[in-house]
Amino acid sequence: MTPLRKILITGFEPFAEAKSNPSGEIARALDHESIAGCAVVGRILPAEFGGAGRQLIDMIQTLEPTLVLCLGLAASRRTISLERVAVNLDDARISDNAGQQPIDQPVIDAAPTAYLTTLPIEAMLGGMTSAGYPTELSSSAGNFVCNHLFFALMHELDQRSDMRGGFIHVPALSERLSHEQLVAGVALGAKIAMETSVDVVTPGGRID
Repeated sequence: MTPLRKILITGFEPFAEAKSNPSGEIARALDHESIAGCAVVGRILPAEFGGAGRQLIDMIQTLEPTLVLCLGLAASRRTISLERVAVNLDDARISDNAGQQPIDQPVIDAAPTAYLTTLPIEAMLGGMTSAGYPTELSSSAGNFVCNHLFFALMHELDQRSDMRGGFIHVPALSERLSHEQLVAGVALGAKIAMETSVDVVTPGGRID
C-alpha cells in the first residue's frame, strides 16, 4: 500500500506583547485534517531564532512531507501574503522569545544570499482571491524569525527534489478576515499547491 502523503503546516507561538498568534491557531486547526488526499500535520513552533528552524528541519526529516507551508503573523498587513523570497539575513528590531536579537547576521553561514519559494504562488493567488480570500504576493518576509524560518526551510528543500514549500504571512484577526476564514484560505492554498504542478505566469511585479 502506498503511504499517505503528508502536508506539514507550521505556525508560531505568541511573541512580544501578543496573547495569541493566528498563525499557530491555524496550524492547530488544520492538524489531522485531509487536504487533496493528504494528511495534514499542524505544529506550533517557538518564536526563536535557531530554535524554530531546528524544530522544523527535524519535522521534515521525520515526516517526509510532500508539501511544507510555514505560517507567520504580519499584524500590520490586511491580506494573506504569499512570500516570494527568503533572504539570508537576520536583523531583529526586537528580541525573540528567547531574548535573542541578532543584527546583520546570516541565517546560515556560507549559504546563498536568497532562495525563491517553490510554491505555485501565482496559481494560489488566483484561486484564493477568486474564492473571496484577500491575498497578495509579497517580496519581503522581513528580517525577523519569520524570514529566518523561511530561509531555513528553503535551504533544506534546496537539497530535495521531492518536496515543495514556502511561507505565508497572515494578518491579525479582523471582521474582514476571521479565524475561520484564515483557516479556510490557507487550506485552499495548500490544496492548490498540491494540485498544481506548473505555476501560471502573470504580470504582477511592483515598480514603486
